[in-house]
Amino acid sequence: MYDDIATCDENPRPGTIIHHPEGGDVYAGVPKDYTGDAVTADNFFAVILGDKSSVKGGSGKVIDSKPDDRIFLYYTDHGAAGLLGMPEKPYVVANDFVEVLKKKHAMGTYKEMVIYLEACESGSIFEGLLPEDLNIYAITSTKPEEPSYIIYCPDMNPPPPPEYTTCLGDTFSVAWMEDSETHNLKKESLAQQINKVKERTSMFGTYANGSHVMEYGTKVIKPEKVYLYQGYNPETANLPANRIHFDKKMESVNQRDGDLIYLWQKYKRSSVSNRADALKQMTETLRYMAHLDSSVNMIGVLLFGPQNGSILRSSRGRGLPLVDDWDCLKSMTRLFEKHCGLLTEYGMKHMRAFANICNNLVEETEVEEAIIATCSGKNIGPYASLGAYSV
Repeated sequence: MYDDIATCDENPRPGTIIHHPEGGDVYAGVPKDYTGDAVTADNFFAVILGDKSSVKGGSGKVIDSKPDDRIFLYYTDHGAAGLLGMPEKPYVVANDFVEVLKKKHAMGTYKEMVIYLEACESGSIFEGLLPEDLNIYAITSTKPEEPSYIIYCPDMNPPPPPEYTTCLGDTFSVAWMEDSETHNLKKESLAQQINKVKERTSMFGTYANGSHVMEYGTKVIKPEKVYLYQGYNPETANLPANRIHFDKKMESVNQRDGDLIYLWQKYKRSSVSNRADALKQMTETLRYMAHLDSSVNMIGVLLFGPQNGSILRSSRGRGLPLVDDWDCLKSMTRLFEKHCGLLTEYGMKHMRAFANICNNLVEETEVEEAIIATCSGKNIGPYASLGAYSV
């Protein structure tokens, strides 16, 4: 974990973290092996592979698993088509992640692995990439082409405690955590938990500000009990296996709007002396979002014509990966950031556009020409890439 919440100056309850409006502190006692600038893609991969010699910073602890061990991996961050966010760039790219999982399997150092993945468009991390014979069962919060959602937000139902200006959790993550807290995990199966999580994450089948939880990989693992992966709390011995129904309707919002919710709340609650600064921060953020959106749209017009703008937004369909040439995707992303500025967590949503440019086999020189024509002189200010690219 990056570990920037509990001690943040704007945390209304210093030293604590909550993930439910009526919940207690979930921060105390949490082991933190990698924090701050040690939270990187390279360290993430090294930890999975048990490669102590490759980790940099942190405690040096890795998954030193044996052939009969089960592994539970929970990952949450911002995401995009083929991409998982990291506090420190570069981000995690889907094919690189899956190659690490394949290598871990080839090493024969685990029996089974379960992955819970929370991020926008998280299905794209495994769609068409994760084989079914690795003994890895992966569950994602969304389909390959839809956003994730957040709940317990200010001015929504139910809201966080009144002193909070941020949302408390992601719908998928809150769903599985609250399910685990209220059931006997020695009795509940993975299949039962995932069915409950699907129900809540989809907003009870309406998909109104809800997403489709997806399953990939070795699905025969589903009947196994949850405790084999998440552990067991003896205090839950008398709780049911899977009978509690979370049927209370909740309001949620697109995860990519989370920053705007925070900035709006900050502006709305600011004192007279701080109001101008809060307004400036919000307007600058909105302008940069508009810059990213309009730039990608213009590049699409220059490459494919005004009548073919949908090419950038198209999906390839089930069973196919986001892109065939992952090196091309990385190159397109770096070209954009070189001339147009950093994508940011919001701009990550345009990764599908870059993938579709690659899938349509557009020459790199032609793409760079369009990007320069669109963004020449705009890679300046706080969002300038300065050679630090997202991938």
